[in-house]
Amino acid sequence: MLFGKKKSRLAALIIGSLMACGIFTGCGGDTAATNSNEIIVGSNFELTGNHAQYGTNANNGFKLAIKEINDKGGINGKMIKIVEADAKSEAAESVNAATKLISDDKVVAIVGPAVTANVIAESDVAAQNKISVIAPAATNPDVTVENGQLKPFIFRSCFIDPQQSNVMAEFAIKDLGARTAVLYLDSSSDYSKSLGKVFKEKFEAEGGKVLMEEAFLAKDQDFKAALTKLQTANADVIFVPAYYEEVGKIVKQARELGITAAILGTDGWDDPKVIDIAGKDALNNTYFCTHYFEQDAEVQPFIESYTREYGTAPNVFAALGYDAGKMLIDAISRGGDNPETIRANIESIKDLQVGTGRITMDPQTHNPIKGVVVLETQNGERILRAKITTD
Repeated sequence: MLFGKKKSRLAALIIGSLMACGIFTGCGGDTAATNSNEIIVGSNFELTGNHAQYGTNANNGFKLAIKEINDKGGINGKMIKIVEADAKSEAAESVNAATKLISDDKVVAIVGPAVTANVIAESDVAAQNKISVIAPAATNPDVTVENGQLKPFIFRSCFIDPQQSNVMAEFAIKDLGARTAVLYLDSSSDYSKSLGKVFKEKFEAEGGKVLMEEAFLAKDQDFKAALTKLQTANADVIFVPAYYEEVGKIVKQARELGITAAILGTDGWDDPKVIDIAGKDALNNTYFCTHYFEQDAEVQPFIESYTREYGTAPNVFAALGYDAGKMLIDAISRGGDNPETIRANIESIKDLQVGTGRITMDPQTHNPIKGVVVLETQNGERILRAKITTD
C-alpha cells in the first residue's frame, strides 16, 4: 500500500551494521520475557510526521488485538506487553526505533511500520538480530522478497501491489467491458507508480489500450488541468492508484468537469473520509479493491470491537494492524516466545481467522494468501462487486 524504498537502503545498512547482534546484549532468543509473566513485543509505527495518520491507525488495530488476548488472560498465563516506538515517518528513525526495541526493550517480535520504505529500512536490523517483523500495510513486493531472495524474518498481513493492479485491470476488462483507459498517478509515490505500471501491462495484455498518463504530487489541491487533458482521451476508465486525501479531491473535480467515466483505484482509497471529501454523488461509478467488505459476517466482530474501543469505525490501516496482531498472537500461542519459534510459526500460519477474513502464509514469499474484494460506491454506500482469493 505504501510508498517507496530507495531512500531507506543506505540508512538501513549503515545503522544496521553498527547495531549488529554482536554489539547488543541479549540478541535473538535471550529476552527479558523468558523468565517473567510478560511477553514483550514491539510496535514500531509512524506516530508523528507525514505518515502519522497511517501509522496511528495501524497501531490502534494492533493494540486492540493484544488487548483482546490480554483480557482473556493472555497466552499460557503470560500477558503481552507492547513497547511502542515512533518511526517518525522517516526511514532512519524506523531503524533507530527498531534498534532500541531489540537492544533495550528485548522484544521478541515487532509489528510495523506502516510505510514500505520504513519497513525495508528496519529489515536489516531485524534480520541481524533474528527478530521477526510483521508489516501490516507495506504492499511493495521488495518488502519480503528482494532480488529474488526471501527475507526470512519479514512478513506482511496485506496483499502486494501487483495483485491489486491485476485484479483491477481484469475487472475493468471483464466486468466493466472497458477497452480504453487513462492513468492518473502520484509521481511522488512508488506505490502509485508501481500500481500504474502493472495495471497498464495487465490491461493491455487483456486486449485493452492505455491512451494517456498524467501525474500529480501528494498534497496537491488543484487537479483540473491534468484532468482536462485526460478528458480529451474519452477513455472508458480512469485508473487512480492513490490515497484517499487526493482521491477524494480528484474524483470531485473530475465530476465537476463533466467526466462521467468509471474511476478505478486500489486500497489507498479505503477510508470513510473519501466520501466526505468527494461527496456521495461524485463517487457514483467508482470502484476500488481492498482487503475486506465491511458487511461480511466474518469481519463484523472486528469492526464492532474496534468501534467500541475507539469510538469510530476502522479504516483499512487499522484492520491490517489488527490482522498483524492476530498473526503474532497465533504464532506465540503455538510455540511460546522464543524468537526463532515465532518466526517459524508465522511462516506456517494456515487458515487463520483475522479481522479481514482468513489468512494463510505463503512460506516461499511471506505474502499472505487472502481475499481481495472489489467495491463499488453507490450513493455513498459500498457494494460488493467481486471477491477474489490471492495466490
